[in-house]
Amino acid sequence: MRTPHMILLLAAALLWAAGHARAATPEAKLAYQQARDAAGAAYKNARARCDAITGNPKDMCVAEAKAQRVQAEESARARYEDTLKAFTRARMRIASANYQRDQARCAGMTGNDKDVCKAQAKATLVAAEADARADQKTIEARNDARADKLSAAYRVEMEKCDAFAGAAKDQCVSAARTAFNR
Repeated sequence: MRTPHMILLLAAALLWAAGHARAATPEAKLAYQQARDAAGAAYKNARARCDAITGNPKDMCVAEAKAQRVQAEESARARYEDTLKAFTRARMRIASANYQRDQARCAGMTGNDKDVCKAQAKATLVAAEADARADQKTIEARNDARADKLSAAYRVEMEKCDAFAGAAKDQCVSAARTAFNR
């Protein structure tokens, strides 16, 4: 159950660290729309299979279909938007959908088993949301640290250039700006 969250975290970290621009290309938009359409079609098929079932198993089947649709749509949206905020939002919505699925599973139980099931479902939701927020803060902190390090290195290079004069200094400054994209 934690594997999709880890995959999203890894994807967010890799995409964020690589500094990709927002995916505004027509190909990215088309891939996003196709993923949403595929998720919708898969949901309709799963929902049709659920209609043959009655009672709590039907509720569980429908909740599972909804959770799978949310996971597919949110993953596609996060890849399309390609921001840390989008990946975190996707993880939160997936956790919420999984919680609704777990609640449907718990509805078929009785007594203490039902209470334990509901408590476990809530604990899983809280843990997933906390992990998403913590991972976002970690990635943001690493990005801030990386920016601070680059800024400090740039200042060092510019200080080295002060040892030169005239054309040599201009060439040194130009090389430093090029190296640090300034």
